[in-house]
Amino acid sequence: MRLFAQAKLNHTLLISLMNIFVAQLSYNTKEDTLKELFEAHGEVSSSKIIFDKFENRSKGFGFVEMPNDDEGQNAINALNESELEGRTIIVKIAKPREDRR
Repeated sequence: MRLFAQAKLNHTLLISLMNIFVAQLSYNTKEDTLKELFEAHGEVSSSKIIFDKFENRSKGFGFVEMPNDDEGQNAINALNESELEGRTIIVKIAKPREDRR
């Protein structure tokens, strides 16, 4: 059983996900809505809306992870500056935390 768990862990590490930043979201946008929007362009591994922990509301941005880079780039091209729930959203490849300056 331990070997199986190790093999599963190693397999997980080999999967590369495109992390996509989505800004200008309505405070009412739900993670499922964001996921469904991107699923029109390919497989989505996860979607996450970032919340303010003190006010318990959306900060107006989130992230989507897609396992296929081509599908991710197609989603970015199609969705950047498109409208979602009355807002023009910004969609681009997420930068690592240390490169955000």
